[in-house]
Amino acid sequence: MTVSALVLLSVAALLVGFAKTAIGGVASIAVAIFAFVLPTRESTAAILLLLIVGDAVAVWHYRHDADWRLIRQLVPAVLPGLALGALFLAWVDDTMLRRSIGVLLLVLAALQLVLTWRSTDTSRVGASRAAAIGTGAAAGFATMTANAAGPVMTLYLVEQGVEKLRFLGTSALFFFGVNLCKLPFSAGLGLFDADTVRRTALLVPFVLVGTWLGLHTARRLSQSRFDQAVLAATVVSAIALVVR
Repeated sequence: MTVSALVLLSVAALLVGFAKTAIGGVASIAVAIFAFVLPTRESTAAILLLLIVGDAVAVWHYRHDADWRLIRQLVPAVLPGLALGALFLAWVDDTMLRRSIGVLLLVLAALQLVLTWRSTDTSRVGASRAAAIGTGAAAGFATMTANAAGPVMTLYLVEQGVEKLRFLGTSALFFFGVNLCKLPFSAGLGLFDADTVRRTALLVPFVLVGTWLGLHTARRLSQSRFDQAVLAATVVSAIALVVR
């Protein structure tokens, strides 16, 4: 692997950690970088292991802020979404998977853009059961195929009017559970090999640095301005995947 590729993967690992303790949308950029540098299937396995490391740190720091009611609403539909995503991974080749990831990120970025145009009224009460089931299934499929369920979760929690700390705590606990559930699916597809595990282990320190930066940024940076930058970067990275 070239030096430039290692640098890109290190930056992506840093973004994974930052996303887990600050703004989840940044993880879309890391997904795009991994899919650009590595074979697509290998990239989904490698970034999954790094996401779990970041999840563990986020759960520890935000464990008292999680909203179990929201999590219980989403969980029933996640496993069917994961299973559907696993079937999709088994069926498509690398080119189609890479382009599918790009299209998926574009769709999710568009959803975020629509959300920013809508009223930010936080007085709304809980969404319907159908919305929770749809979000859970979409998150399961998106995270299994592209490790890109962050924007789906963001859309749902913002619509619920969830404040920042409850947002971070709920997302951390939800994705920690979801990503652990993905391990047997990914292993069954043969996505973990010795090279992938070894390369991932070398990138773990960058994830930890990213989580530290995220923890210090979450309470200081303007949410709206950062979301705009993340949205733009997500769109650019998604287009790069589609046309590559």
